[in-house]
Amino acid sequence: MTFGQAITQARRDKKLSQKQVAAGTRKEDGQAISAQYLNDIEHDRRNPPGEHIVRQLANTLDLELDYLLFLAGRFPSDVLELSRDEEGIKTAMRAFRSSLREQSR
Repeated sequence: MTFGQAITQARRDKKLSQKQVAAGTRKEDGQAISAQYLNDIEHDRRNPPGEHIVRQLANTLDLELDYLLFLAGRFPSDVLELSRDEEGIKTAMRAFRSSLREQSR
């Protein structure tokens, strides 16, 4: 599933229009995103937005933030703050891969 597909499915499940979701989603400058921008995201015509907007979409659509950030190809900001050294990141990625392998069995 892509980021856009997850947003589309959750929005439809909640019976919300793109205009409704867009009006409640604010950029960092406080302005609402446009319905066209949301449409482009849902159709994967744009790269997924940054964490600020992803966080709002997760809240509005009752989706898990970590899942949306994963689909967006981003690490949560709190995770980035925890480990900056190469060895710590390699260890964490090995553990992450191992966990995913276990879940797929």
